[in-house]
Amino acid sequence: MPEQQSQTNRWHARQADEALRELETSNTGLTHEQVQERLYRYGPNRLDEAKPASVLQRLMRHLNNVLLYVLIAAALVTALMGHWVDTFVILAVVVLNVAIGFVQEGKAEKALQAIRHLLAPHAVVLRDGRQQDIDAAELVPGDVVLLASGDSLPADVRLLQARNLRIDEAALTGESVPVDKQVEAVADDAPIGDRVCMGYAGTLVTQGQARAVVVATGAATEIGRIGRMLESVEQGTTPLLRKMEEFGRVLTMVILATSAILFLFGTLIRGMGAGEMFIAAVGLAVAAIPEGLPAIMTITLAIGVQRMATRNAVIRRLPAVETLGSVTVICSDKTGTLTRNEMTVQEVICAGQSLVVEGAGYAPQGALVFEGVAIEPVALLERSVAFLGLMEAAALCNDASLHETDQMWTLAGDPTEGALLTLAMKAGLSPASLKVDRPRLDVIPFESEHRFMATLHTTDGGSEVLVKGAPERILSMCSHQLMADGEELALEPARWHAHVEAQAQAGRRVLALARRRLPNGKDMLGHEDVASELTLLGLVAIIDPPREEAIRAVAQCGAAGIRVVMITGDHGVTASAIARQLGMGDDVKAITGPELEQMDEAAMRQAVAEARVFARASPEHKLRLVRALQANGEVVAMTGDGVNDAPALKQADVGVAMGMKGTEAAKQAGSIVLADDNFASIAHAVEEGRTVYDNLRKTVTFLLPINGGESLSLLLAVLLGIALPITPVQVLWVNMVSSVALAMVLAFEPTEADVMQRPPRRPDEPMLSRFVIWRIFFVSALFLAGIFGMYQWMLSQGATVEAARTVAVNTLVCMEVFYLFSVRYLKSPSFTLEGVKGTPRVLMAVFGVFALQLLFTYAPFMQSLFASEALPLSTGIFVVLAGVAVLVILEIEKMLLRRLGLGPS
Repeated sequence: MPEQQSQTNRWHARQADEALRELETSNTGLTHEQVQERLYRYGPNRLDEAKPASVLQRLMRHLNNVLLYVLIAAALVTALMGHWVDTFVILAVVVLNVAIGFVQEGKAEKALQAIRHLLAPHAVVLRDGRQQDIDAAELVPGDVVLLASGDSLPADVRLLQARNLRIDEAALTGESVPVDKQVEAVADDAPIGDRVCMGYAGTLVTQGQARAVVVATGAATEIGRIGRMLESVEQGTTPLLRKMEEFGRVLTMVILATSAILFLFGTLIRGMGAGEMFIAAVGLAVAAIPEGLPAIMTITLAIGVQRMATRNAVIRRLPAVETLGSVTVICSDKTGTLTRNEMTVQEVICAGQSLVVEGAGYAPQGALVFEGVAIEPVALLERSVAFLGLMEAAALCNDASLHETDQMWTLAGDPTEGALLTLAMKAGLSPASLKVDRPRLDVIPFESEHRFMATLHTTDGGSEVLVKGAPERILSMCSHQLMADGEELALEPARWHAHVEAQAQAGRRVLALARRRLPNGKDMLGHEDVASELTLLGLVAIIDPPREEAIRAVAQCGAAGIRVVMITGDHGVTASAIARQLGMGDDVKAITGPELEQMDEAAMRQAVAEARVFARASPEHKLRLVRALQANGEVVAMTGDGVNDAPALKQADVGVAMGMKGTEAAKQAGSIVLADDNFASIAHAVEEGRTVYDNLRKTVTFLLPINGGESLSLLLAVLLGIALPITPVQVLWVNMVSSVALAMVLAFEPTEADVMQRPPRRPDEPMLSRFVIWRIFFVSALFLAGIFGMYQWMLSQGATVEAARTVAVNTLVCMEVFYLFSVRYLKSPSFTLEGVKGTPRVLMAVFGVFALQLLFTYAPFMQSLFASEALPLSTGIFVVLAGVAVLVILEIEKMLLRRLGLGPS
């Protein structure tokens, strides 16, 4: 058994030589013997394989439903009684539900498999004093690895040497730009995003080189820790499943209790035989069970899946469709979800002038607004030498490149440099032409200890050095500032520092650009050439801007009563600024990860009830925040795209992963994947989820009164000691053919106009609301009157029992048809042109049911199977009148409820 690696060592707080001593290694790496011993001690550098659930276990999960238990019990009883048609139909429903759920549900284990793929397959190490290329699985703590641009880190490492090193940690921390790395130790309590002397498995080197010592491998890495968190997260049930389980339990108790009472009444009071009463009790159970409901529920959800797919939301777990409809809080990652994940210059500040830059992303499209008015690039550059100089420096002191393919602009290089190229192109400059006219002679590349980049170029009168970097560093190197008219005046540091502070408060990253004229013939660049006497060209303020559609979606969610909460690994000031731009509040203050660390569970619950922004959040923080919201009774949707989001995505009631820029781990942990990475698609999905729930409620309100009327008819017949008006097999015909065919069309009902103006349903709102319970009893009574009344009327006319039962069945189906037109509009009147004609599917279903009932009544093979009898056509008039009467009575009921302010919410 491999020894468990310790994660208590705070490697980021130790100096490099101290880490080497602790790991018993050196700058030249381990020996072959040390590697073999540590490989035996710690095991290979891969994540443990979690044993997936077996096919039988997955099947049993889908069978674990009280309503299905009732159906299976009914199938067993009917089989024992020899009612094989009933048995076959009921079992077919059970198999259909289990099969659809089995196919639609994704394996939770895929989230762990996806994380395993993030470990790099190869690594360059120093062993026995020489460089070797090995399988990353062979790495052990103490190995010294060499890193270069483009490498994926193979393990968690402590940096020993770093030159110009930047690592993209967005998948792990949510940081929107690559992080500059250094060798010096940091504070012991520094969060992951601030541990600049560390590198973590699964992140990507975007620039520079480094030498580092491996401090953790396999399951002991940060990625491995997230994998264990995923294993510990239990997949929660959804509001719909909870309601249906509760409904199934209530229905089971009612059916069993009623059947038992009926059996005891018949045997003890009526003195009827136990066998006869047992058959009657089974008939009552068959009548009471809505056999079609599980299938209709599954089909309604599947239709929701199809609708959402057309709106770029791909459903991985079927019940998530409905759950979206009851979401009360959306927890969203910032980078790439609410924002574009494309750095953009929003403001340019020169001496005495500022320029607002419109547009977002790397496409060179967007107006330049000068003194409140959009200005043409040519006119701007003619009016201000400072703006021209800054734009040229932005294009030339730059190693990135932009390419347009299929009307999409893509970046090769650093995101910040891409933003500067886009700025220059918006100003009408061509970076490619500038580089030809003013070729680069030399460069001082960006290094974290210097915090600037400098390039040397030829000019007409000699050579010129262009510099960009951190504003504090560049300002210390400047002595002058360039004015709009081209004059160079003495630098005003206080004024520029105020500009930097104001932009930082707005959540923007600030870069300063400067230049210096050098003597003719200068073709080599040294640090002494840029250490002083620079002329400041100006500042650029850069941010990863919010998506325009995300701003609209946040407003739409607010109108629908859904609170949007931002949980990000980025800095608090940046997160608060983006939140304000998204319309989440004018005075938004971020709660940071270190502050969350100090909170107990009660304080956490209080914080999530009030705050809208959480910054510098680790995977544990995100998981705790989602759990705290759920503990407050919220139904939580969590969006994200990184590995760091995966545990919270799995914990949430609805995990929403980004499909384009999201990691595979996030996609597998989520129950919904947005194909377009667009936060606005969540609002569309919520709308579809609410529509699904509305249609499910209509289905329940349609089916249960039908079963109630059938049950009451059988119960009344037993209590009166007369023959059953409908036999159990006829009941099953109605339930599984006519009722299902008619209920099916309710799954296709369009979205109601006010669906996104309603507040979210309370998570504890029962499926059987007071209105639904009232409607079940009221309509059941109407169906009882129709079924029993027509049955007795036929007998009084001298008809046979078979003919009377045939009329009762046809009356039941006719009442269903007219009730369908009523239930399509639970609140509004059905006596409208649209309500009467229905949708094409409604009319097709009605025609289909009419054809089936003709077969039931007049086809000889159906007569022999269901004991039906041919009827005179004149009898059909009275059957239709019974159905019309149901619709008229229900429309009067709706009108009264509207006047009293009652009815469905």
